[in-house]
Amino acid sequence: MTDHILVSQADGVCELRLNRPEKRNAITFAMYDTLWDALVRAEADDSVRAILLSGAGASFTAGNDLLDFVSRPPAGGGEHGPARFIRLLPKIHKVLVAAVHGSTVGIGVTMLLHCDLVVAARSTRLSMPFVKLGLVPEAASSLLLPRLIGHQRAAELLLLGVPVDSATALNFGLVNRVVEDDALLEEARTLARSVTEQPAGALRATKQLLKSETGMSARIEEELQAFQERLGSAEFKNAAQAFFGKNRPG
Repeated sequence: MTDHILVSQADGVCELRLNRPEKRNAITFAMYDTLWDALVRAEADDSVRAILLSGAGASFTAGNDLLDFVSRPPAGGGEHGPARFIRLLPKIHKVLVAAVHGSTVGIGVTMLLHCDLVVAARSTRLSMPFVKLGLVPEAASSLLLPRLIGHQRAAELLLLGVPVDSATALNFGLVNRVVEDDALLEEARTLARSVTEQPAGALRATKQLLKSETGMSARIEEELQAFQERLGSAEFKNAAQAFFGKNRPG
């Protein structure tokens, strides 16, 4: 467990809050383990109707903690933290709500494709720079994003890593609504609470219908294998070195 993930529960809503603001909530292996455990617990708790994902500080999340991936890259397609978390996302039956703000990168964006409701602050800027890092997208985003916004738009976001602001994200259908930054959490919590007021059986069944998908698990496996291969590539290592060099203090 890690204090970089804050777990709270009230009125049928379980909130998982990324709490590593000094690193823009970059997600470590330990954080993935805690997220997985908290999601499994919330999924098994009959009193929980909705799960709300949020982030402390200046942004929702800067994506994966690259230092973790460089220093101890996961072997194969095993049950390491990131893979377990990604595989769990499409299997969650509770309604997933996300509150996003600031610079939201990589997995911070791709996990939104598995959320049912997304509230974005006006400051939100979504980007998926996988290719720039010598990697490939994950979480079935190469399948889900083109279906949501069209192939050309998805190609621009995934191949070039072009960021989108909150207004564009709303226009593309990546988020449900955009609010001022200081209203983000209350809006998301209100939305999550409104979910809890719906009949539990119908809510669960309707989500299953909305998320019914053939090929997603296979796509996740393909992406995980390719992601693993790219972690060992010179492109990723060079990009990671450049990243750390550019962001080294002094």
